[in-house]
Amino acid sequence: MASCSNELMKTEYSETFDEKRKGLIEQSYYKYGPARMNFSTGNVDAIESLKMNLSKFEETGNLEYLCDVANYAMFRFMFPQQGEYFEHTDSDSSAGIFGMSVNEMERFKQEHSFEDGRY
Repeated sequence: MASCSNELMKTEYSETFDEKRKGLIEQSYYKYGPARMNFSTGNVDAIESLKMNLSKFEETGNLEYLCDVANYAMFRFMFPQQGEYFEHTDSDSSAGIFGMSVNEMERFKQEHSFEDGRY
């Protein structure tokens, strides 16, 4: 199972993304101070900061902002606010995706194909 997971991670995960995020965390530590002091207190709102960085990414196309988005999401995970929790959800409770995945397209083709194989 581990080798399968490792193979999967070669195409479905980015170590480079993580390294860039870590570098930005270190930079932010010296610029803003310890994350626990900023986010656990609510002095800095991780979700609003995340939204600001997502907006800046959409405006500029600079992928650095996506690393910041991920970092702010991580900070909120590390320092949840009152009433926030982690719980695995099933497909019925998922927020879903915007668009149609390749698996959904394949199922659609199979469900809507004609007897002679044409679509």
